[in-house]
Amino acid sequence: MSTVEFNNIISKLLLDYRILAPVCLEGKGTFSGTDLVTYGDIERIQDVVFDRKTVYSAKEVVFPPNETMFYFTEEEFKQPSVDQKGILVFARPCDINAFRRLDAIYLESGPYPDPYYLQLREKLKFVLMECDHGFKNCFCTSTGTNETGDFSLLIRTEEDQIFCLINDAGLEDLISESLASNSMRKVDLQPRFVQRNKTRLQIPDKLDNSLFAHPLWQEYASRCTGCGRCNFSCPTCSCFTMQDVFYRDNPNCGERRRVWASCMIEGYTEMAGGQEVRKTQGERMRFKVMHKFSDFKKRFGFHMCVGCGRCDNVCPEYISLPRCVEKLQEINNGGVS
Repeated sequence: MSTVEFNNIISKLLLDYRILAPVCLEGKGTFSGTDLVTYGDIERIQDVVFDRKTVYSAKEVVFPPNETMFYFTEEEFKQPSVDQKGILVFARPCDINAFRRLDAIYLESGPYPDPYYLQLREKLKFVLMECDHGFKNCFCTSTGTNETGDFSLLIRTEEDQIFCLINDAGLEDLISESLASNSMRKVDLQPRFVQRNKTRLQIPDKLDNSLFAHPLWQEYASRCTGCGRCNFSCPTCSCFTMQDVFYRDNPNCGERRRVWASCMIEGYTEMAGGQEVRKTQGERMRFKVMHKFSDFKKRFGFHMCVGCGRCDNVCPEYISLPRCVEKLQEINNGGVS
C-alpha cells in the first residue's frame, strides 16, 4: 500500500492505541548540534526513524523512569488511573526479546506479579522493525536475540510503499476493512532478520565464583565513572528505588514514586547503618556482568543481555561490555592471568 493509505490506517489505530516508535528529536542530542533518536508518539509513518538505533529502549513504556504508584493523604491513598488505550510499539527483534526478560523479572520472579508493570504490559503489542544489517556495537546474533515471532504487525518500507505482515486478529480486522476500500494488494511477506554482526563474542558457558577476586575487575575500578548511563539505556536493566514526595502546601499529602536506579551508581547497595556491599566500580561491573550472563540464566534459562549494544554506545569511558565478556572467556581458556 502507499504511504498515504498506511497513514490512514494509523489514524484509525490511534482511536484505540497509543503508538510509539523511534523518532528524531532535532538538537536534543548529547552534543551541541546533534539529534537524539529515541522513542516517542507518532501520528504518521514518516515520523518513524528506521535507519538509526535509538539511544534509549522502549522499556519506559511499561517501566517509566518516574512512576507515581499512589497518592496519599492522612486518611487514604489512591492509585493513578491508567489510559484505557492499547499500546503499539515499533521495535526491533532484540528489543522485543528484551521485554521477555522484563516479563521474567516483574512477572515470574516472585509469588505475585508486579501489578504496575502488568497493567501496562497487558496493553502492549509490537510492530516488528526488521534489521537487515546490524548497527554499531550490536551483537544480538551472539545472544540469540536477533529473531522473534512475537509481533502483531511487521512493517517493511520500500520507497513510498509499505508492506505489512499481520499477525494479530484484532489488527487484521481493522486493516482488512481498509484493504477492501483501497488499492492495496496482497504479497507473500516473511520477516528478515540479521544473521551476522560485526561484533561477535563467545559467551562463556561457565562463570563461577572463582572470578570474583580476579584482577580483571580492577581495570573497571579506575575507568568507570559510575554515571549509570549503561543501565538507563539498557532494555533489560530494571532496578528501581522508592521516593515519598510530600507536597509543600500540605506536608500531610503526597505521592510515592518508583524511580529508575542503577547498580553502577555509588550508594546503590548502601544499607541502614552505612554499610555498602559493593564499594568500587570494579565490584559493580563484576555484579552487572555476572548477573546478565550467569545468574539470570541460572534462574530463567536465557541470558539477560539481548546484545543491542546501547551500553557501549553511550559509555563516556568507551567501556565495552562484549569485550569484558570476551576477557572472561579468555580467562576460562587460560589466556588472561
